[in-house]
Amino acid sequence: MSDSRDDRREKQTPFPTTFWTANLTELFERGAYYAMASFVVLYLGQLGLGKYWPSTLNSVLWTLVYFLPILSGTIADVVGFKRALLVAFVLLAIGYFLMGYPVWFGGQTLAPTISETVISGTGVVFPVILGIVFIGMGGSVIKPCISGTVQKTAAGRATLAFGIFYMVINIGSLFGRGVSYYVRTRLDLSYIFAVSTACSIVAFFTVLLLYRDPDTLPGAARIEKPRRSVGRILLDMVLVVRNARFALFLLVSSGFFFLYSQVYNVLPLYLKKVVETNPPVDIYTMANPFVIVFFQLLITKLFGKMKPIRSIIVGIVIIGVSMLINLVPIYLAGGVRMQVFDLLPIGSLFIVLTVALIAFGELFTSARTYEYIGALAPKGQEGLFLGYANLPMAIGALLGGPVGAAIFNEVMCRNAVKGANGLMELDPAWNTAGWVILMTIGLASALSMWLYNRWLRSSPSKT
Repeated sequence: MSDSRDDRREKQTPFPTTFWTANLTELFERGAYYAMASFVVLYLGQLGLGKYWPSTLNSVLWTLVYFLPILSGTIADVVGFKRALLVAFVLLAIGYFLMGYPVWFGGQTLAPTISETVISGTGVVFPVILGIVFIGMGGSVIKPCISGTVQKTAAGRATLAFGIFYMVINIGSLFGRGVSYYVRTRLDLSYIFAVSTACSIVAFFTVLLLYRDPDTLPGAARIEKPRRSVGRILLDMVLVVRNARFALFLLVSSGFFFLYSQVYNVLPLYLKKVVETNPPVDIYTMANPFVIVFFQLLITKLFGKMKPIRSIIVGIVIIGVSMLINLVPIYLAGGVRMQVFDLLPIGSLFIVLTVALIAFGELFTSARTYEYIGALAPKGQEGLFLGYANLPMAIGALLGGPVGAAIFNEVMCRNAVKGANGLMELDPAWNTAGWVILMTIGLASALSMWLYNRWLRSSPSKT
């Protein structure tokens, strides 16, 4: 009887302060990132970097954030999470500051429209590239440190702990976008990076004053990890990529993340150059965290027992269809700029619906991908392979920027005519072709995933 009371008391024990400090830190870090994420391609375009470099640089940023944790996570294990986080937020604050530097101190002004060719010099290019590298390096450290803290302080309640963590990520996303909207509409677009810088500084002091390394806490779960050198990491990467089953999975699953990256590449460009002269992209993209916050539990309850591969395929199909719905405004009598209740153009409304559908696709796909990789990995190497689960995101992001820009500029905008208001009148046929290409990439990815799974089932597993 006393044992059961002890068990209940243990279950009711609150999470340690470090758990909540880590989540608060994550809230500010996500706030910093999403304060500027929706506008990077537009900001760089208005700085005079042309119609291709903004998307390419944005893809480099996302690739660094998703790829570098393979290295930075190991470094954080060696130096300790607190030190790693402090360095990371210094890098982030500097990186965000450098992104705004050309306007604040470099004498640059933001053009009202996106330039067609590169007209900026080294005074813009150098701080922007350096800023992207710093943000990528700093951002890559945060996730392994915070998720590692959540894991080590979960005390047998990992499902609840990571549920809170995932909720905080999306609250941070909403917070960053909301504050960014308030600031930029009262100052100018460059001040989204001031919001990001401020959030990074607040996160730095949160870690400095409140955070403790989870391994120093009494009673915390300690997971001993073998120390790995950079050389060992690179050898492990070769081992993982040489596994044909896993390498093929990386390719077929990257299609989802290629389309996901268009939320921050094609969609902002379409809004800015076709639908509205000054679109509130940060407000529109709030549809993503809103859907995840309000529908995560429902989707898990209704479809949680679905096989991982089916769930992944459903998610990819959803994200493909999310692109196709943008054909509707093209063929309405009023076109994409027809006002809906005098609130927003119908083209913008369908972009919001696209972002919401992408979030539903994410709910079906993201978590189940980790489950699928765990089952795909050779026995005894599950942890190693799961450490590379972000590679499809890195691949999709790396291709998403330049390819997305090419689809928008060379397909959607072919035969376009610029109006007096600076917006482009697109040829309906070519506009349709661009969205169909994006949809086809999604459906082809889903089909490839289905064929891959059939091949996997028919092939003997090798451990």
